[in-house]
Amino acid sequence: MNSEIRNLEPKQVWNKFADLNQVPRASKREELVIDFMKKFGHNLGLETFEDDIRNVIIRKPATPGMENRQIIVLQSHLDMVHQKNADTVFDFDQQGIEMFIDHDWVRARGTTLGADNGIGVASIMALLESKDIAHPAIEALFTVDEETGMTGALGLKGGILTGKILLNLDTEQDDEIDIGCAGGIDVTATRSYGLESTPAASLGFNLSVKGLNGGHSGMEIHKGFGNANKIMNRLLFQTLERFKLRIAEVDGGSLRNAIPRESSAVIAIPASSEAEFLLAMEKLVSEIQNELKTMEPNLLIQLEKVEMPAVVMEPLAQSQILMAIYSAHNGVYRMSADIHDLVETSNNVARVVIKDGSISVGCLTRSSVESSKYDLANALQSSFELAGCHVALSGAYPGWTPNVSSDILDILVSVYEKQHGAKPKVVACHAGLECGILGANYPGMDMISFGPTILGAHSPDERANITSVQKYWKYLLEILKNIPLK
Repeated sequence: MNSEIRNLEPKQVWNKFADLNQVPRASKREELVIDFMKKFGHNLGLETFEDDIRNVIIRKPATPGMENRQIIVLQSHLDMVHQKNADTVFDFDQQGIEMFIDHDWVRARGTTLGADNGIGVASIMALLESKDIAHPAIEALFTVDEETGMTGALGLKGGILTGKILLNLDTEQDDEIDIGCAGGIDVTATRSYGLESTPAASLGFNLSVKGLNGGHSGMEIHKGFGNANKIMNRLLFQTLERFKLRIAEVDGGSLRNAIPRESSAVIAIPASSEAEFLLAMEKLVSEIQNELKTMEPNLLIQLEKVEMPAVVMEPLAQSQILMAIYSAHNGVYRMSADIHDLVETSNNVARVVIKDGSISVGCLTRSSVESSKYDLANALQSSFELAGCHVALSGAYPGWTPNVSSDILDILVSVYEKQHGAKPKVVACHAGLECGILGANYPGMDMISFGPTILGAHSPDERANITSVQKYWKYLLEILKNIPLK
């Protein structure tokens, strides 16, 4: 499997990617990949160290004839999103990613691929190992925990890096050059509830929502994909009163930066209502599938009989939390008035867990405008506090303000035009890139972000385009040749 990947061009990049994908690297559990990267640098005889927050920095001198060029910082993050399909048996903590070639794409079998940001990491590794690629002095910055808090970028102290130009290799369309991004904040609602014995003469059911696209909660939030948590909540809300439905537990979504693909719930209804309940649920499921048929053709909603749960939520708590989740905004909140087609503000209702007397709802709110970010966060807080929840706003990070007068932007645009005979798209994105955070401790650093085409990031449908990686690698090498003089 991986031997096929290793034979793809450019081999030096795909080989490093295959090496990297054998190392578990979940956010906040990057110990193995940190050690892997440090060993890699030391084996090359390069200056290699980690900072206080465990980012890894590797320095490589300029190649002959490039010593008079400015030092360049090449930056990518080590962690990846761990997502798998419900029917995929896979242990991210023990197994390497199982990759395969599908026409012009590299995919993984039932899991995320890790091309976000593994292709960027592999590219930097290939440059550090190379003996015949011209480049100025390199400071390679491999940050940790980008996907669940950007704590690596937030914790990087000023004075460690000496380069004044930073190339972030973490965007996912090869005809785009990114010069700005959204900031974000976590909104977490929690509360406890009372448990009651399930009413006598009840039937137990497992209700599941699956088959959704999922994807990146920033880059794909505008596409109209279904959110499993919102769909599940709708199903429960619309049958709650009519059938005296009782909730035993709900488990939906996973990471905040992934659009929820799956949700499951254990419920109970009076046995006397079974036939009517099944008919009503069938009609509701048909309505939802019809609404989403264009964007979510594989949506599957299933209802299976299970053993009656012993306990269920108290009625008031279940009514309150279903109303709160129903009212919580999900998706695009506001489009930018200044940049065409850019989502300014959005929210992802990412995680819902109701079990054993505790409720937890996790959201990720993003915006390129700080005031709009907090406006939406306050709206969410209000909805959940009205339902008796405690709401915490945490993990806030700033956006990256575009600099259209950037010198390195001029170089990237010029190189792209010479290679492809057309102008690239100069954009800002709705994802959270580390550039804005890094700029806080390194004011004046000229930053840019680009990368190969990667689709379906943060979902098991993640895939990297082979031809695009070749295009991007050629582009990167030419950029390095054109770094300005000191």
